[in-house]
Amino acid sequence: MSTLRGQRVVIASLFLPDTVAFARSAPTSPTPGPQRIAPLGSSTAKTLSIVDDLQVKSRNPTPALRSPAQESANPFIVPPTALRRRPSRSLSRHHPQPWHIEPSSHCNGGLKNAVDSLGTKLRQKLWVGTLGTSTDSILPSARRDIQRSLSSHPQHPSLPVWVPDAEFASCYAEFCHQVLWPCLHYAIPDAPKTKMFYESASFKQYVAVNQRFADAIVAAHQHGDIIWINDYHLMLLPGLLRASGKIPPTTPIGFFMHVAFPSSEIFRCLSVRQDLLRGVLGADLVGFQTANYARHFRQTVHRILAYEALPKGIMVADGDGAAGEEKVGKDGQRARGRFVDVGVFPMGIDVGQLKLKKAEPEVQEWIQLLTQRYAGMKIVVGRDKLDEIQGVRHKIKAFEYFLERHPEFQGKAILIQIALPTRSPHAHTPSHPLPEAPDVTEAIARINARFSTLTYQPVVFLHTQDLTFSQYLALLSAADAFIVTSLREGMALRTHEFVECQEGRCRPLILSEFTGSYSYSGFRSCIAINPWDTRGTAEAINQALTMSDEEAHMRWEDLHNHVTTQTAQAFVTTFLNRTLRAHAEDLAPHVTEAQVPKMELGRVLPRYRHSMKRIVLVDLEGTVWRRDLSREGLARMEEDYRRAGVGEGKEGEGEGEGEGEEGKEEKPLVEVPEEVLMVLEKLVADVRNEVWLLSGLRVRGLLERIGRRVPRLGIVAENGCFIKTIKSMPRLTRSFSTGSGSPPPRRNLKPTHERSFSTGAGPIVGAGAGGGEWVNMVANFNLTWKTACLEILHYFAERTPGSFIEERDASIVFRFWTGAMPVDGMAEDPDRTWARRQAAEAQNHIFDSLGERYGLRIIPGNNSFLVLPNNVSRSTAVGAILHPGGPARSPLSRAWMSPDVFDAEAQSGGAGGGDVDFILAVSGDEKLLRRLNEVDGAETCSTSGRGTDARWRIGPGPKEVLDVLWGLVRSGGPAVGDV
Repeated sequence: MSTLRGQRVVIASLFLPDTVAFARSAPTSPTPGPQRIAPLGSSTAKTLSIVDDLQVKSRNPTPALRSPAQESANPFIVPPTALRRRPSRSLSRHHPQPWHIEPSSHCNGGLKNAVDSLGTKLRQKLWVGTLGTSTDSILPSARRDIQRSLSSHPQHPSLPVWVPDAEFASCYAEFCHQVLWPCLHYAIPDAPKTKMFYESASFKQYVAVNQRFADAIVAAHQHGDIIWINDYHLMLLPGLLRASGKIPPTTPIGFFMHVAFPSSEIFRCLSVRQDLLRGVLGADLVGFQTANYARHFRQTVHRILAYEALPKGIMVADGDGAAGEEKVGKDGQRARGRFVDVGVFPMGIDVGQLKLKKAEPEVQEWIQLLTQRYAGMKIVVGRDKLDEIQGVRHKIKAFEYFLERHPEFQGKAILIQIALPTRSPHAHTPSHPLPEAPDVTEAIARINARFSTLTYQPVVFLHTQDLTFSQYLALLSAADAFIVTSLREGMALRTHEFVECQEGRCRPLILSEFTGSYSYSGFRSCIAINPWDTRGTAEAINQALTMSDEEAHMRWEDLHNHVTTQTAQAFVTTFLNRTLRAHAEDLAPHVTEAQVPKMELGRVLPRYRHSMKRIVLVDLEGTVWRRDLSREGLARMEEDYRRAGVGEGKEGEGEGEGEGEEGKEEKPLVEVPEEVLMVLEKLVADVRNEVWLLSGLRVRGLLERIGRRVPRLGIVAENGCFIKTIKSMPRLTRSFSTGSGSPPPRRNLKPTHERSFSTGAGPIVGAGAGGGEWVNMVANFNLTWKTACLEILHYFAERTPGSFIEERDASIVFRFWTGAMPVDGMAEDPDRTWARRQAAEAQNHIFDSLGERYGLRIIPGNNSFLVLPNNVSRSTAVGAILHPGGPARSPLSRAWMSPDVFDAEAQSGGAGGGDVDFILAVSGDEKLLRRLNEVDGAETCSTSGRGTDARWRIGPGPKEVLDVLWGLVRSGGPAVGDV
């Protein structure tokens, strides 16, 4: 989170965390925050006993008509009126009344809690949104006062967006809730009943509201801002900001969808589908709650806009204007294409604050009272909004069926259903009926009529405003089961609250498989249900109430581990850091070369000469050696690999046999230039140097031969899947610290002929070519995915002329284009266009069918893509190299195998335990260079030939790189030790 401390985060959401209330007198407690609310109908502030309240409410189980809306942070804050933006009666243009700031009941509570959970870690922030109340009658002078007060709010500095009431009502009540909400939740209204879905004039107001947000953000923009746009109300905002021309291209923009996203077959029914998708694609990062929603979005963009959809994101075509930029810029040049990242970011709760609240004496008193009141009974709790999507009617029917099938629970099991308050301006209007509420009323009345006695009522219906937050937590803590029957939903954060409130009791959770929470492995330990299956849901209730304590505790531990890992803090930090990274990756290729200085060896040599411990990291392919990527060149590489395998098989035959013609070693088909080997030999001859060659090639063949030629050379193969350690660590005449006060230990390595390398289930460490040891970084990974992956790739290779499949030991490369590259200014070859489309389909197919199951990631390139295990890369390999317990120092240690070792080194401010005082990295891997920039003493040089975050650039050919390396050799200074 340290990268955000110097940047302001602009958080755009339809409703601000705080609003303004006009009254004849100021509130008794002006401090913003959750207040205890008297029960509905009470004339005093005294809180009734929850037992009395349950008894009163059970006699009138008629739920108010509700409509879909986002959950609030504290569901027990009661708004003074429903969200109908009527002119305020208490405000006169001639005699303005006092006003005060209070928490808004309409804001996105999950988002507000997540941002608040960071505390001082996110000091600079600005909320942008509406007040959620009528604003037409507010005087200009009052608006200025309100804006000043909100901007200086100690916890939620805010910028209100002033939207006319009629415009807001049409946008929010009509388009957002009658068009977008049903579509996003798979509930498309019938055309005769909802003509607005197909011919929506309210879309004009939706555009206008988004434009007002854009104008407000532009006016308040500061250099270094990060813009975070939230939810379906503002889908056009990213594109409007990009198109304005007033937001610099260096401004990162992230968009997060808090609700579900449907399949393309549903979304394509929207008449304004293209406008919405193009608006969202103005962001650098588009985030979703689950992998399914992210996949739906990628597929929808691919099928509707015909863009290249990759597992990592969307490639927006050059000059299309879909990302908000003009198709032709002011300079007459076509606007550049953009890559939009698409990621998954599960939302969570602030576990620490919830535990503090639960530990309060008031909560414990309510828990004791509930336990006494319902002694000998089983309590099932649910909390939902009363719309069809939440499936409350299905829950009531299932509970009725449960009592029928299990009469032993009649009189001993109770369902307490809590309904969230409405905040929609169109609740139960003729144009937007809510059939769920009447159905729920009838179902509750029926079940209570069938099974109630003088001392028992099976279903108790409450509204959240009838409970304090302490009572709600007590109810979750005393419950024997919690049930969610949503027909479609994002992350059900109320289930997270239940899990944490159950610490010590560990009772089970009944969860619909259509919620976003269920898609995560940690929540697979719940009792999964299909809410449409009444019998199955009834049996799940019985299973929960009869489950043994041992099984319940085991399930709860899995749920608890997920909730405490995927917290609100993790959600915010991960999303914002990913936004910065996505923006940097997209912007880097378009940074002009003038912005990155060319390597000046004279400025680096003084540090190099006077350093006692150096690490030099150099890419092989594309940096010091141009590999032949033509189809003929790839075929030669495959044959060379095959010959190396045959030769290896002959090792171990009787000595003296095979002399003659058969004993002659075949000439290699692929070799690197002699000059490359010579400069590497010279560099490793200096005992102060550790030289590492980074490659994507397989171990066998070329890399083995390089290792034999330069024994003291470290090698990283297959982009970090395998590491060959350095043969020896000579003693230096001048001492230096290794972090433990002693020089690095010597190692006696096995000779080459004792090599025992394996990429399968064999040894993790084996002697390598040249005397070093080959370490298998993927030894614990399941590599059976390669068979299925090859089948998919062979299918697409047959349909992609000129393509080539390169199977490696732990990864696979699909080269979909081996022909000539297009010349700047010329149209792309139609065959290459076809090949790119086939490659995109192949990537999506592999990612969807194998990615999550086997933990794979796909790295796309200009003419190829690489499939390899997660948490393995050149960055992780270099992190392992820099780690004090890494392969350069302790090859048998496993501490450095953690995927977080690189981050740990960066945070410690050094590398290798603090003994390395000079690092030079010459690479085309931009991710590696960016991360090395965070390590003290690192000089990073990019050879990618495009914009970069590296400190220097070298190139565009191997000659310039070799000149730099020879310069290091000549300036290395006198030897200080013996090899």
